[in-house]
Amino acid sequence: MLEIGSIVGGKYKVLNVIGQGGMSTVYLAMNERANKQWAIKEVREDAVTNFQLVKQSLITETELLKTLSHPYLPSIVDVIEEDGRFLIVMDYIEGNTLERALDYLGPQPQEYVIEWGIQLCDVLEYLHTREPAIIYRDLKPSNIMLRPNGTITLIDFGTAREYKEENTGDTSYLGTRDYAAPEQFGGMGQTDARTDIYCLGATMYHLVTGHSPSEPPYEFKPIRDWNPSLSPGLEHIIEKCVQSNPEDRYNSCAEVMYDLQNYLELDKGYRKEAKLSVTLFATVLIICFLATVTAIDSHSKAKTMEKDIFTKIMADAKAADNELTAAELYTQAIIDQPNNPEGYLELLDNVFLRDDSLTKDEDELIRQIMITPVENSTVEKRLAQDKDVYAEVAYRYGLAYFYYYNETGNKQMAAKWFQLATSQRRLPKARQERASRLGKISQYYATIGKESKSGDKEVSYMDFWNDLVAIADGNITESDNLVTALVIYKELAVQIYDNANKFKSDGVGAQEMADELDYIERHIEEDIVKVHELTQSDKDQLTETRNAIASALTVLENLGK
Repeated sequence: MLEIGSIVGGKYKVLNVIGQGGMSTVYLAMNERANKQWAIKEVREDAVTNFQLVKQSLITETELLKTLSHPYLPSIVDVIEEDGRFLIVMDYIEGNTLERALDYLGPQPQEYVIEWGIQLCDVLEYLHTREPAIIYRDLKPSNIMLRPNGTITLIDFGTAREYKEENTGDTSYLGTRDYAAPEQFGGMGQTDARTDIYCLGATMYHLVTGHSPSEPPYEFKPIRDWNPSLSPGLEHIIEKCVQSNPEDRYNSCAEVMYDLQNYLELDKGYRKEAKLSVTLFATVLIICFLATVTAIDSHSKAKTMEKDIFTKIMADAKAADNELTAAELYTQAIIDQPNNPEGYLELLDNVFLRDDSLTKDEDELIRQIMITPVENSTVEKRLAQDKDVYAEVAYRYGLAYFYYYNETGNKQMAAKWFQLATSQRRLPKARQERASRLGKISQYYATIGKESKSGDKEVSYMDFWNDLVAIADGNITESDNLVTALVIYKELAVQIYDNANKFKSDGVGAQEMADELDYIERHIEEDIVKVHELTQSDKDQLTETRNAIASALTVLENLGK
């Protein structure tokens, strides 16, 4: 074991042991130069009988995590191999595992399990949509950390593997048998996304009933046999997840997430065959499901008519006399041509953002469109086949969530879209940089100015300021568009208005903030007012932006007194 107080890798001081398993020990360490805490996972050669296999598993874990970026995954910062031991330096995650929650508290409240299940679906779907897909294979309560803010983090990637379509089976069994799908035991086919869905079902089963799959009766009884007050909708979801035959399970974690989000509808027995019912747009989506069937049939019979059909649908949508009809037609266009950006972007601009607000119902419609089945796939998977289109759509939807969700923006939702946009690496340089920084800022909002247990600020207002300034740099109207430029300028002004004192406390001078406001005002005049013929909507947004700048300047004047 590492000696408490020793220095590892020349810079990490070992503080104490925070976890121990059969193969490894995890330590809390401090990088004293950076004044930041990290976790160090140690595996010693003399502590395991199959060190080379374990070492390869750890190398797989580190290499995978280095390529990933998701709010529910840890980051790897260093790998050290010395003195017959293998060390991985990674994020220190405050909190406890869900296994410990079970040990101390027993069965978890149904609402908590559903929320954790939704978060797990989010991160698993992210892994499954990488190229190639990453299959986690060892989901269980002990590999899920619960942070103090209620979010989860998936840990221990030693058994994860990349999915290879040409393989017919896995070469070795890795995973925890109590939660593992039948195909993980070798000779029963290759593991794929449905393997993780089985493990997810087993995990939710244990969390909500308090009964481990490894305990008598060694089977997945209906959860209401243990507790009759539990939801029949959740019971249906778990039973479908843990089917022995992968063909009988959900096909994707996106489908599981949808049912978890709508488990009360399953309780009532209202779920439609199309699996797309939402509050505001129920009629839209039912009609579009029927239109999808027709479109697929038409596609197979008369492929040459496809472009003409799409063009007519789009024209009808633009001419629609109400938003509901327009939404219906744009949705039909998207389902008809999932890899064409026009449907997504015009639905966003002409329906969702017509009132400068993206609502919860509209967000739900977006989610359901993305998981709509099309030709043995889903809309989002078809969209992802064209990286250029996927990047553009994800970027624009990221902006919508960042600035317009419920009029104030939802930064957590925006982060997901910006990550999708940047991961394609197909955006023009200025947009790629802007999406990257906006994604970074999106993740600031949960932690900005807050202190960790060590007393350090997780994200400083100086960091926040520097990224805001970088995003507003250059001629945004030219590299992006007029609307994006105005919303970025307004956001910077609003943040100065709201946080001038906090920026100043972190070292941003009042004059520096005033200079930045002057800078964006000059860009408004030179890049927008003098160049573009503004619509009334543009003029209204310009007025709002300039009012925000004026309010921010007033705050700065008072700050300097």
